Amino acid sequence: MATRSRRPGAKAALLPVLLTGALALAACSGGGSSSAPASGGGGGAGSKTLVIDTSFDLKTADPGRTYEPTGLIVGKAAYETLLTFEGSDVTKPVPALAESFELSKDGKTLTLKLRKDATFADGSPVTADDVVFSLNRVRDMKGTPSFLLDGVEVAKTDDTTITLTSAKANAALPYILPNPALGILNSKVAKEHGATADPNDKAEQYLNSASAGSGPYTIESFNVSSQVVLRANAKYWGQAKPAYDKVVIRNVEAATQKLNISRGDSQVALNLSGDQVAGITGDLQVTRTASANVIFLLANRDPSVSKVTSDPKFAEAVRKGVDYAGLLELAGEGSVQAPGVIPSMLLGALPPEAAAGRDVEGAKAALKESGLVNPTVKLEYPSELTVNGLSFQPLAERIQANLKEVGITVDLVPAPVTTALDNYRNGKEELGLWYWGPDYPDPSDYLSFLPGKLVGLRAGWKAGADKELEAAGDKAAAETGEDARKQAYTDIQTKLNASGPFIPLIQPGQNIVTASSVTGLKFNPVWTVDVAGLGVK
Repeated sequence: MATRSRRPGAKAALLPVLLTGALALAACSGGGSSSAPASGGGGGAGSKTLVIDTSFDLKTADPGRTYEPTGLIVGKAAYETLLTFEGSDVTKPVPALAESFELSKDGKTLTLKLRKDATFADGSPVTADDVVFSLNRVRDMKGTPSFLLDGVEVAKTDDTTITLTSAKANAALPYILPNPALGILNSKVAKEHGATADPNDKAEQYLNSASAGSGPYTIESFNVSSQVVLRANAKYWGQAKPAYDKVVIRNVEAATQKLNISRGDSQVALNLSGDQVAGITGDLQVTRTASANVIFLLANRDPSVSKVTSDPKFAEAVRKGVDYAGLLELAGEGSVQAPGVIPSMLLGALPPEAAAGRDVEGAKAALKESGLVNPTVKLEYPSELTVNGLSFQPLAERIQANLKEVGITVDLVPAPVTTALDNYRNGKEELGLWYWGPDYPDPSDYLSFLPGKLVGLRAGWKAGADKELEAAGDKAAAETGEDARKQAYTDIQTKLNASGPFIPLIQPGQNIVTASSVTGLKFNPVWTVDVAGLGVK
């Protein structure tokens, strides 16, 4: 789809990722302007071109507006942020345009010292004024990613110092700043083309055709439905220069991605399912890892919605009745069981050994304790939605069969995404099958699962329903030390698993296939792949 969400019902009210049959370019070797091998061709003697196939979820190249997966790949290449992450590790923000950063003890003020040697693609220096303008523009333009800086005041203390101040403790801020949507613009150039720090900004058209960043690549051409072409920044200031002179990112459906990379028409395929990569042969590399998306069940706690699911013992019966190993079998290569709602690569994730196991007798005992006899419930889910190539339909069917063994009859109620989302967001589902992916890689994003919060309310879990857990959430939000935060969020998830209405199921696999000539691939849950980090043998 052309709209972005790392999870349904995002703060920016966005629709979920990648529907079956979404935007696809049914092109093979002749579909793009470049199908040159990575070792040469397409740009003169000795040039190197990289072709990446992906299913486009793309609206814009304007970093202040982009929040779609493909847009973040482009943004990461063309723009740089104050902080970043190294490779796949999103548990530790590291300096980028900022050479150092420090969060105050109360968690309200983040102070960043800027590098003095960074320059934009036109050779002009990156300044504190550029930083202030860029971040204020994201916040005040009210585009899709503006919520990332809600309530954050940006100020220039001196020529090399920036402060970001929040009214409440905001330990998540260093984890938010690496998002390519917060890429720093050349404010002088952007303003010349209509950029303003308010909703009247008119720079998007220019930023869709040219780069105003300091990144290792510049945008040569941009088409939201077919392809994006990046060209190495000849004036890039960083020590690690791009390995490829040209990068072509093409919009290609998954089946064609497999065909293209198998015959050498592309060097990277980003959207293959577990089943598709299982059939990969030849001299190709497959990177298998869990995605940051967590698929879960919710059992509604509102008695007016369901007198069955509102009993906590019912949720316990479901939790013990699900065959998690069977779901992983359906999910395929790279998938893992989700021990909690926070995915495995984030700070505060529960260890694998904390994951629930199937216990049919325990499930039957919990159901008996509830007093419910042969209950029947409706399981709602989006019929055409796929997450990392995985459809919800076979998962729902497997859950239905699992719970039948426990004594629970499950009626499947698939619906189009827009219909299913309406019931989900309004807290009207008895049982719901959904997924959640992080807006930013920080555990605070998952406080939404607590009573009275966004997802908690969707499960009919109102404020005051579990005061101990709610107090733990408030305490976790105010913590600033890494160890204290890690412990706080693991404790919250342990309690959530024991008494909450949510049953975490799996993290689907993220499978990326590359040609043998490509080196340095590291999956990152924020920007998928860092194009500038890819090398060539």
